[in-house]
Amino acid sequence: MDETTAGRTGASAASGSGGALIALRGVGRRYVVGDSEVIALDAVDLDITRGEFVVVLGPSGSGKSTLLNVIGALDSPTSGSVVIAGQDITRARSRELARFRRGAVSFIFQTFNLFPQLTALENVEFGADVSRRPRAREVARETLERVGLGERIDHFPHELSGGEQQRVAVARGLASGNPILLADEPTGELDFRTGVQILQLLHDQTHEEGMAVIVVTHNREIARVADRVIELSSGRVVADAPNEAGPASISELQW
Repeated sequence: MDETTAGRTGASAASGSGGALIALRGVGRRYVVGDSEVIALDAVDLDITRGEFVVVLGPSGSGKSTLLNVIGALDSPTSGSVVIAGQDITRARSRELARFRRGAVSFIFQTFNLFPQLTALENVEFGADVSRRPRAREVARETLERVGLGERIDHFPHELSGGEQQRVAVARGLASGNPILLADEPTGELDFRTGVQILQLLHDQTHEEGMAVIVVTHNREIARVADRVIELSSGRVVADAPNEAGPASISELQW
């Protein structure tokens, strides 16, 4: 671990969860597969505050998706503690975790996870309803227009391209209005032009809405626009620092 990383990690550990929207301390996640033990996360310390646009980088199997699942209460750590929005969810029961997810965390899944029997509008409205947002249908319609699908709101997922389905998944996450947005490869199925549009929308959530947005990606180019870049390897944080030259403009991206 370099000096910058060590300094930040030490500061995080000293500060505790005070002021942090997301606070992980010594978080580990281990799985038993047959006769083997797989270490997905290993002693992770992390603080993330409101208004941060964070990119998490790492190869397949580095623990990126497990980290998102632990922060989003879809998985529980086998060691350490997880405090989100002032609530310790480390040993929370399933009913408590479900209530927590409804009011605190939104997801943009790499596999979309759209309901096939619902239209694009209904899929996005579902996200707003679960979070109990007022005017859920109106919010859903407005959000679909923001991601460029205003003319596709009555189409079912099987009538949409992969890129359009991805945009519906993004819209559903945005429509919830929760303070934490977790995105797993949100531009993976999108062409460059649409990918940039989606990144701009995610970026706006931090600076205009004060949300914490965490994007997991293999694409290092996307990391250029982050406020902060975290790198994982074999379940450990090996780098964690702000962009040295400051976040680049999204218009500068190329891939």
